[in-house]
Formats: sequence, structure tokens, C-alpha cells
Amino acid sequence: MSEQLKRLIEEQNTVWKRMCDIRDAAAAENRDLTAEERANWDQAETRLTEVSGDIERLERFAQLETVDRSQVVTSSGAPVGGGDEAAQRYSEAFERYMRGGMDRLSGEQRQLLMENFSELRAQGVSTDTAGGYLVPEGFRAVMSETMKAFGGLLNVATVITTSTGNDLPWPTNDDTGNEGAILGENTQVTEQDVVLGQRKLLAHTYTSKLVRVSLQLLQDSAFDINVWLPRKLGERIGRAVAGHLATGTGTNQPEGITTNITVGKTGAAGQVTSIIYDDLVDLEHSVDPAYRTNARYLLSDSALKMIRKLKDADNRPLWVPVPAPGFPSTINGFPYTIDNKMPVPAASAKSIVFGDIAAGYIVRQVLDVQTLRLTERYADFLQVGFLGFARLDGKPDDAAAIRAYAHPAT
Repeated sequence: MSEQLKRLIEEQNTVWKRMCDIRDAAAAENRDLTAEERANWDQAETRLTEVSGDIERLERFAQLETVDRSQVVTSSGAPVGGGDEAAQRYSEAFERYMRGGMDRLSGEQRQLLMENFSELRAQGVSTDTAGGYLVPEGFRAVMSETMKAFGGLLNVATVITTSTGNDLPWPTNDDTGNEGAILGENTQVTEQDVVLGQRKLLAHTYTSKLVRVSLQLLQDSAFDINVWLPRKLGERIGRAVAGHLATGTGTNQPEGITTNITVGKTGAAGQVTSIIYDDLVDLEHSVDPAYRTNARYLLSDSALKMIRKLKDADNRPLWVPVPAPGFPSTINGFPYTIDNKMPVPAASAKSIVFGDIAAGYIVRQVLDVQTLRLTERYADFLQVGFLGFARLDGKPDDAAAIRAYAHPAT
């Protein structure tokens, strides 16, 4: 843990204690807050929000720094050419291609890239094709981690990686309604079949849209294109993916976690942008105890702000900041994940999901990530265009593992 992160956690706890002291002083005298106390409280709350956001950003950045960028793999998952040396050669060829195009490559480098050429076909009856080169593992790792930073759900769902984009049948089963029984002596055992269902995980193709880079910048060796470009591509794809994983329709896009989720608790009339402590307790207990061991909250920052104002029956806030370095903030004792593509508190919105997210939602991503380099299209601007492509799908898995809080319609 960096010194900066430790300092922010200490400041978060200090600010939180100041707010608690203001509250406790008024409660001890059974009075409302004074004007000065309200001003101090508002100032402290504003700083607490800023510090909490900085902590989350630093933690995401720390995850990016831990990515292993030493390997390059083909679409089959095997090292390109075998060994670290071949992986390094491919990385060098790919970077040189990104900076200068095919004309700057040696014959060996061209061959390396062509062996890892991937064709993208339209998902219809059209025969139009487009192609790009598979990116090195380090490039892909930066892109993937950046995507995760823009959608918290991708960090806590079950993610499976496949080497091809073929449709992937996925078995489902809910046997929670069946029980064993006591068997009497000399009594035949009764039968109870396990009913299996099936969902199909596809591979929707996401594009970053066009990213233009000046020729001068590409020619500047000090410009780290292997970090900057995948982050830009990852940011754009990550925003699109995050929205679909949260609220996607399931038709020509992933089915979002909230789209067909069972509602565990609906707020009372008038709570179109609010929630009460009892609602959270009811939501937690709408999930079977078997799933609550690994349960967490999934919500937007707007929903977190709503919850941060709640207190339990003993006037203790439900949201508790980081108690010590290495420990996460919690809501009513449960960890939480922020995903700003989740619905915000509003009429009929399912703004909070609670349960075992890893058991309740699955994401399938395809190992292949491609880039296209457009040289001539923007030559008169002395710019080069880049496109990134990634393929994935997402669907609910074990529906019993998660429940939602829904605001009333009015």
C-alpha cells in the first residue's frame, strides 16, 4: 500500500470521527445541530466524499500496476512462437506497426503479425469482412483492467475467458426447493430429478470507435503508446460494456444484472429517491443465508450517497469508512462495489443489488482483442486512426443468489 493511500485512509477516518463527534454532541444534549455544527458537518461530509473517491481511484490504479505484461499469446492462448523471447519479438513488432505501419516492419516482423491476424465478420448474412492484428498480452491486460475500472460489476462477477467466440451453452440449475428425507427400514428410495436448464453465452463485438493520434506523437519514442492507447480503447469499450452488464436488454446485447432480477424489497410509497434502514435489512434477508456468506452490495455512487445518510436503530451510521489499511468500507457490515452504470435512485428503479454477485452473474469474454490501423484516411491531417474491438457477453447465472431493492412508482 502506497504512503499516499495510507494518508488518505487516515484522513478519511479523521474526518469521519469529526462528523461522529458533532452528531454525538447534539444527541447527548437531545437537541438539533446548531448553525455552526451544520456548517462544520457539511464541510466534513464534502471532504469525506472527495477523500473516499480518491481512495477508490488509487485502489483501481494499484490493480493496474499489478498486471503481468510479460507475456504475449495467440488466439489459442499459447505464447506466440513459444517462449519469452518470441513474446518480446511480437511485442516489438506490434509496437513498431502501431507507430509506423506495415512499411516500417522487417520481413520477420510482418510474418509474426500475419500469423496473428484475426478476421471480424458481420453477425448477419453479410459477407463483409474486416481484419486486425491480435494485440500482445500486455496491451490486452491494460485494456481489460481499464474496462474493469469503468464497471465495478466486472470486478465481482464470475468471468470466464474463451479462446474463440463460438456460442457457449451454459448449464443452469436451481435445486433449492428440493430436500432430502428420512428413509424408513426396507423402504425404497424415492426419486427426485435434478432439473437442468441452459443459457447461451454469445460474443457481442464492442468497438472503441475511432481514436485519432497525430503522426508526430506516434513518431516520438518517449510517447508510451502501449499504455496510452489501450487505456483509451478500454475506457470507451468499458463504458459501453458496463451499461449493458447493469441494464442490458439481452437482445443483441448482454442481459443486465438488474433487467430480470427478482425484487427482494420494494420501498414504501414516497421513497422514490430514498430508502430506510428496515428496507436494507429486508433486502439482506430476502437472500438465502447460504448466499449471504459471500454477499455484497452493488450500487451507484448516487445510491451510496443515499445510504450514507442512514442510521440503524441505535443511531449508528450504516456506512462505515475504512477502519484500517487493508479493510474495506462496509454497508451494514457488508462490502460494497460501486458501478455508476447501475440505475440511480428514481421511481421504479432497481437501484441496489445485494447477494453473492459471483454466483448470480456471469461474464464471458473472448481472449482475442484486435486493433485496426487506418493510415491513409486521415493522412491530410497527419493523423492515424485506431479502432479497438473486444467481444463478450453477460447473463444472470444463479438467480437465487441476488435480489434487488426497487423504489416505488410514486
